[in-house]
Amino acid sequence: MAFQKTATVLGAAVTYRLNPEAKKYTLRDNGFKETNGGNFQLIQPLEATPQSKEGFKLKITVDSEIKTLKMSVTTANGLKAVNIFKDPQHKMLQDKFYFLMDGFISRGLFEKVEK
Repeated sequence: MAFQKTATVLGAAVTYRLNPEAKKYTLRDNGFKETNGGNFQLIQPLEATPQSKEGFKLKITVDSEIKTLKMSVTTANGLKAVNIFKDPQHKMLQDKFYFLMDGFISRGLFEKVEK
């Protein structure tokens, strides 16, 4: 998956882009770690208990220049993207995804994109 100006996860109704005011310290303050390639990555479990090793994970990667991003919800091992929005049993995961993204928006990291 390539970096793009806007991104969303499989099945989500909302698209996001980076806030133009976002800086490297904004990413670090929100839990993003710098990768060996200079990009910033966040891997956040979506399960009820963060200690659980099974379940789905939200994976967001921002390029080193903080211009483009990519995001997905993956399986526990991070190898396969999944659509948590097609199954009503995943309502809690959907709510947690939107809660996390709204938190990032309120802290000046992302913006919602109007379609």
